[in-house]
Amino acid sequence: MNRSDSQAGVLRGLHYHHHQVDYWYVIQGSMRAGLADIRPESATYLAQQVIDINEDNRIGLFIPIGVAHGFFALTEVSLMYVVDNYYDGTDEHGVAWNDPQLNVNWGIENPIISKRDMGNPFLKDIPPENLGAVK
Repeated sequence: MNRSDSQAGVLRGLHYHHHQVDYWYVIQGSMRAGLADIRPESATYLAQQVIDINEDNRIGLFIPIGVAHGFFALTEVSLMYVVDNYYDGTDEHGVAWNDPQLNVNWGIENPIISKRDMGNPFLKDIPPENLGAVK
């Protein structure tokens, strides 16, 4: 089990993995999760969804392999997340949070973005062989 703490206004992501699923649960605060299916073989390829999750609505969010995911901290937020594999730094991938092709409707304009996530490419710049499910 892992924990992520973020101040209000921070956006983390979008991230995706080839070998790991995530399960998120907010223990304190409120966040907006953004998801985009970037698995070319999927029937829902390029579909996106935004879900508000907080300590009161008790939503648990399962994130499959190959689905890009991130969150915007609406308040200070503590997120617990479980993964199904040991950490592997080579399985950390990203796509720009504001990618026009994905068009995730965050409902925000100027989030605080980490240096790591500021360098995430647009989907069109990621080779197709680097997308999708388990390699």
